[in-house]
Amino acid sequence: MHDEVVGSTGKLSSPIRGPGTLGEVLVAVRGGTEGYIARAAEAIPAGSTVLVVGVDSGRIADVVPWIPLPDPAP
Repeated sequence: MHDEVVGSTGKLSSPIRGPGTLGEVLVAVRGGTEGYIARAAEAIPAGSTVLVVGVDSGRIADVVPWIPLPDPAP
């Protein structure tokens, strides 16, 4: 099953304290914002921007920290 939020960025509304713990990520989708249970292989603080790399049934999103690319030189 492919979820349309895979590849999207979101913001953690509650922290992921480490592997095996859960947080919550808010993702803009379908003209609104939806909350997903979030899990990651590392601790990520609340307020961080994350990339959704997978979604399991039950609305559990696998996330990684978002690292934006630098702007190209003019």
